[in-house]
Amino acid sequence: MWLSQLNTLAFLLAFVGRYHTSALQDVTADLFGAENYGTVAAFGDFNSDKQTDIFMIREQSELVIFLADPKIPYFKPHVQNVKSSLPRSTIITSVVPGDYDGDSQMDVLLTTQTIPPAATSVFIFWGNNQTLDMDWLRLNKTFTDQPLVMDFNGDMVPDIFGVTDSALTEVCYLTKRVQVWQNVLTSPIKMRNLHSNAFIDLNKDLTADLFLTTEGPAFETWLSKDGNFTKSEIMPAKPPANNVGQSSFVDFDGDGYQDHLLPVCLDGPKCQRSAIYLAKSGSQEWVPILSDFQQRETVWSFVPGSPIQPLALHLGDYNLDGFPDALVVLRNTSGSPSVQQAFLLENVPCNNVSCHSVGRMFHIHWDQSDLGAIQNAIMATFFDIYEDGILDMLVLSQTTGKNDLIIHALKNNFEADAYFVKVMVLSGLCSNSCPEDVKPFGVNQPGPYVMYTTVDSKGYLKNASAGQLSQSAHFSLQLPYTVLGLGRSANFLDHLYVGIPRRPGDTEIRMKEWTAVIPNSQLIVIPFPHDQPHSWSAKLYLTPSNSVLLTAIALIGVCVFILVIIGILHWKEKKADDREKRQEAHRFHFDAM
Repeated sequence: MWLSQLNTLAFLLAFVGRYHTSALQDVTADLFGAENYGTVAAFGDFNSDKQTDIFMIREQSELVIFLADPKIPYFKPHVQNVKSSLPRSTIITSVVPGDYDGDSQMDVLLTTQTIPPAATSVFIFWGNNQTLDMDWLRLNKTFTDQPLVMDFNGDMVPDIFGVTDSALTEVCYLTKRVQVWQNVLTSPIKMRNLHSNAFIDLNKDLTADLFLTTEGPAFETWLSKDGNFTKSEIMPAKPPANNVGQSSFVDFDGDGYQDHLLPVCLDGPKCQRSAIYLAKSGSQEWVPILSDFQQRETVWSFVPGSPIQPLALHLGDYNLDGFPDALVVLRNTSGSPSVQQAFLLENVPCNNVSCHSVGRMFHIHWDQSDLGAIQNAIMATFFDIYEDGILDMLVLSQTTGKNDLIIHALKNNFEADAYFVKVMVLSGLCSNSCPEDVKPFGVNQPGPYVMYTTVDSKGYLKNASAGQLSQSAHFSLQLPYTVLGLGRSANFLDHLYVGIPRRPGDTEIRMKEWTAVIPNSQLIVIPFPHDQPHSWSAKLYLTPSNSVLLTAIALIGVCVFILVIIGILHWKEKKADDREKRQEAHRFHFDAM
């Protein structure tokens, strides 16, 4: 009986907690203090403490790494002296952390351009014991655009892929800090500038494929077959738009396949009419998932793309319902002067005929007053500030009279107590015995793929998938881990699959399955050795949810209640025993006569 009461009380308390939500909270001062300026360029665990750090560009030529710290301000700036190593009149256009020489320590790749803009040069500063050496390497070839950092040959060491100044599609391997260039792909490709190439699994075989954006525009898919990239599909058709933005890949409808999302301006460079289209894997059809950008009498639209502010979506599961949402910057096209603000696009069930084939669509949250309070927004992205599995927001804005952007940090006070699993896949170049006793958490490995299947609280099959660091150019701002929402189902994950890229000639998929994974946990996967998935290991870190606390409170409350009842009954029984003893003492004993 009391167990049933316990379950009921726990459910009611959890119900109240789950459906209590509150607005975003500005925590900029707690995070950065007075150092909240610069351009957020990348994320990664630079000092291998399992806390994600932030890489920023200041004054266009200064690299600053904000290291996570347990004390306020939670991110403290560490200026890296890279400016002195760069040629004069050079600006930094992007930052891509990663382990480029295979020593399990984080290095930093910088792409640069001269003023006026010319070809893209690449500098790599080598990591040494959680610092950057002034021993650096400049690639002896330049690129026509920012390169894609990917694992081309499946050795779990990031490679540098792009079109070089000789108009060839090449990849540069840097194992042991030696440049090895190789002409790749079987046909010439003319990349679009700004490209949005991606290294992501497109056919659900847990092996990363190659997606290329070429001029036309056209989209080419090169599938990994036995570790070799083979042209599989060309999608020359584009949405009915004259200005297309950056392609993104996400499991939009929760079917386990990566969907192609594309923001567009329907009227060309003016960009006063916007839309977001989706193409399913292997489909030639573009489905509009957002076309209504009007709020009452005000019409909003995307900001036309530029190298500093590309027309792109930044994706993440804001409410952990298992369907990824997006952050975008829109401008008011009805007013004068134009106003730019960041908006949250929530992934909701489709309510019109145009998106019926997908079943989901984006809905703009017009009532986000916290985001709307940030004027002249330039960029917005998701970031797990407190490493609790709930994605928060970073918004960059422009202020008159200042060269650098202003950074705003908004904590997501989402208290619906939905569940999640957070997965980070390391390079697996070492396990416990890494060189110089380093911790291999700061490798930022591109290419791993994560997928889960489970049963939700209603008994329906639920699955989702995500790629890790699939894009690296033009401020893609992807996180070095994946956060997969599970909704309000507290069930164990039935199956969690992790796959890594294959070497050329590998016929077996390099993949491992974990079963009965605890929700609200972070899983750090170490695929060592690469070719023996049965030997891969995983470290599990739990993040207690609100319902766990509420259930504990309910349990303690019921236990106290039961103890009180037991105490009262014991006290009554003792009083009855005392009364019976007194009556016994006054009773006349006939046996004594």
